[in-house]
Amino acid sequence: MLEITPALHSSRKEPLYIQLYEYIRNEIQSGKIPHLSKLPSQRKLAEHLKVSRNTVDAAYQQLLAEGYIQSKARKGLFVVELNNELFLRSNKNALMIESRSTDNKQLPTIQYDFKHGDIDLTHFPYEVWRKLTMQSLYSDHSHLFLYGDPQGEISLRKLIAEYLYQSRGAQCSAEQIVIGAGTQYLISLLCCMIGRQLSYGLEEPGFHRIRFVLKDYGAEIKPIPLDEKGMSIAELRKSGAKVAYVTPSHQFPLGTVMPISRRMELIEWARQENGFIIEDDYDGEFRYQGKPIPSLQGLDNHGNVIYMGTFSKSLIPSIRLSYLVLPPSLLALYKEKFSVYKQTVSRLHQHTLKLFMENGHWERHINRIRNIYKKRHAVLLTAIKNIMGEQVHVIGAETGLHVLLKPNNNMSEVELIESARKQGVQVYPVSIYYEDPPVAQKSMVLLGFAGLDENEIYEGITLLHRAWFYKE
Repeated sequence: MLEITPALHSSRKEPLYIQLYEYIRNEIQSGKIPHLSKLPSQRKLAEHLKVSRNTVDAAYQQLLAEGYIQSKARKGLFVVELNNELFLRSNKNALMIESRSTDNKQLPTIQYDFKHGDIDLTHFPYEVWRKLTMQSLYSDHSHLFLYGDPQGEISLRKLIAEYLYQSRGAQCSAEQIVIGAGTQYLISLLCCMIGRQLSYGLEEPGFHRIRFVLKDYGAEIKPIPLDEKGMSIAELRKSGAKVAYVTPSHQFPLGTVMPISRRMELIEWARQENGFIIEDDYDGEFRYQGKPIPSLQGLDNHGNVIYMGTFSKSLIPSIRLSYLVLPPSLLALYKEKFSVYKQTVSRLHQHTLKLFMENGHWERHINRIRNIYKKRHAVLLTAIKNIMGEQVHVIGAETGLHVLLKPNNNMSEVELIESARKQGVQVYPVSIYYEDPPVAQKSMVLLGFAGLDENEIYEGITLLHRAWFYKE
């Protein structure tokens, strides 16, 4: 059998089939696998590498799609004839450019990436999702290949409405829900609906991507400072804003949970101003003690709250499936002027998610993944306490998928990040979430932990301690 012996590692972020595909592709480009060679069968290679046949099949399919190999009926798969000199020359030039661009400095390899937005992929129910995706492709679902309802599939919207009522106390019908491809798209839609001429009050600090979208659409931004309860209502009133964007269940990035008193104050502000509250519940499922915090939308009796949710943190980011719950006044406006916008999320993905939810897989998945994140959250806080102790201050540790760390070492934000990188750890800035970053405030960094397992979290914190507090 042709010698194909890649070093496949399940611990790497790239799926095994991608690792195998890249190995074979590189071997073909370099000429180590000669052109016209016959590749091993899926079964033989899978047995040789001790991986599933699906892994080998996926790698082969990618090579077929890119033209590196070809299938011959009843004979097998063969490497096509290529000019290897072109690849060698191209790779040599690329290496020279890379060498010049790094100025002969060896960039550190990141071993532990505390990226906010990463999720656990190890425990995703791949087999179930694959099976349901295939069901969506059956011929009796051929209508899913055509344009659908601008608001999204009604069957999925009904399930989302039921879920929101049960888990978040939101009061809505499927008719009020609009599905869209991500939070930024939905914010841009809202900006067009509510009006670009209005002032928008944003949490300071707050989610920077929302700020960028609103600015791009020409809206006036009013940074509203936070206190221990969340967005300051007094400062909101002073600002003259007519729309307030808030993350009340887990303020991003500080982690504050808005208490009921402040929630009612905010709702009263919107009633008095005849304004709107955009409630972004981006990770409300991940509260580790007690039940998830009820939504603002469920407390609002005046139709001033727009609820926004997403499956990016709780399921998978790549399907880009988020949604709005519009109050009656905005729903009427949407029907009149904005239903001309085509739906932006694949109907196939919507149907797959509908099957996933109605067959009980969603509830099982969210319970399982919440327990996994709860354990990682506990390991993170324990590691910080045991390793760093009083040398750091932890902010926003009660809920969610990230924390902020404020080390007591007088380093700047850039120094904290760069020193961590030298130890192979990636942490992230907090200053980007401010419209006007405070000068006197001690530097902080953000650590997301959902994409790392317990051992990786502990090892990462150990290296951060070395980076920030060991003197060379």
